Amino acid sequence: MTKIILLIRHAENDVMYRRLAGRLPGVHLNRRGQQQALALARMLLGMPVQALYSSPLERAVETAEPLARALGLRIEMRPGLNEVDFGRWQGRSYKQLQRTQLWQVLQATPSRVRFPEGEALSDAQQRVVAELEDLAVEGMIACVTHADVIRLALLHYLNMALDDLHRLAIAPASLSAILVGERGPQVLFFNRTPDLEWPFFPSQGVNSGASPSRS
Repeated sequence: MTKIILLIRHAENDVMYRRLAGRLPGVHLNRRGQQQALALARMLLGMPVQALYSSPLERAVETAEPLARALGLRIEMRPGLNEVDFGRWQGRSYKQLQRTQLWQVLQATPSRVRFPEGEALSDAQQRVVAELEDLAVEGMIACVTHADVIRLALLHYLNMALDDLHRLAIAPASLSAILVGERGPQVLFFNRTPDLEWPFFPSQGVNSGASPSRS
């Protein structure tokens, strides 16, 4: 039995690159993000997606909506696809976070990080992998979620260590695909964008040493 899981990062919003949105409500796609979501829907038009799942946060749902219309599917909210719980970090600017000792630990050894009053990255990874394995069915499903959630899932399926978190870049409105078959899981591709644009520049992304992934 072959299962394909499509992992889609939500599209762009105005909070990205300035503050850690986390699970804050009311973060919506900006105009560019809306265009990215439409482009993603066009890219996947005609694909045999059997079910469409989304994180409950607005920016994920708004990314899923054009895809739902294109594929004739209903969006099912799944709390297991929610963003990492960043606890008291949520809503703070990256400039503030970069001055904390925990930020330095996060850059060096993510496996040791538990966010204040929030999740440990190891717990978030277990949550997400369990959710994906619960959702996966024979055929293809699509899950709209968040950059760090996707990176944590990919690390698991690539058999990479949690401390390799920063080696994977996940752009807004990007697509990653995992195949689960008789030989076990394979990552078919990751971080594919509809327009093939270069997603990160030194001032705005994980390559600048900034993590979490500018959610």
